[in-house]
Amino acid sequence: MTSVQTQVKDLIKGKTGQLVFPDEFLQLGSAEAVHMALSRLAQEKVITRLGKGIYIKPKNDPIIGQVVPSLEEIARAIAEKENVTIRPTGAYALNRLGLSTQVPMKVVFLTNGNSRSIRIGRGTLTFKKTTPKKLSAKNEKVFLVIQALQELGESNVTDEVLSRLLQILENVSTAEIRADAKYAPQFITRMLYQLADKLDNQ
Repeated sequence: MTSVQTQVKDLIKGKTGQLVFPDEFLQLGSAEAVHMALSRLAQEKVITRLGKGIYIKPKNDPIIGQVVPSLEEIARAIAEKENVTIRPTGAYALNRLGLSTQVPMKVVFLTNGNSRSIRIGRGTLTFKKTTPKKLSAKNEKVFLVIQALQELGESNVTDEVLSRLLQILENVSTAEIRADAKYAPQFITRMLYQLADKLDNQ
């Protein structure tokens, strides 16, 4: 009888560059046997362990070596696997909009799934359960602007920040901006309406 480890190894041959999760292989044996198989394959460097229960069949670049997915790519793969919604928040939203050049080592996503944190190498991936209202903004750019403004706080929103946000939203319909503004805290709703008014008058 072929061992669980051999069967897992065969199944991941075509997964180069893809994330691998233990529950993909539970049809081959017990959860314990699958975890043991993946652990041994990681020791043999067939796969790389990124965090608890998260592996990758590494893709190697001739110049930079092993290519590892970003924290966001890992987060989106987990969300797809678990069929939940995730959206960036906090310092990561600021970085995504170019309002901060600092790439956070702690990346936080709002979700309709369960709250939890996962250590990935030197970074941390956090899923923070929130209310449906906070995930309701339909336009991704408007959602990021709401999260960025919330992270900054009203007293730290400078004219320079508002000017940058005007550039970010220039290709978004003002009707969408106003529609999504109702899902934001009051001071952000007011700012989004002001930005929409300026865009209408350009």
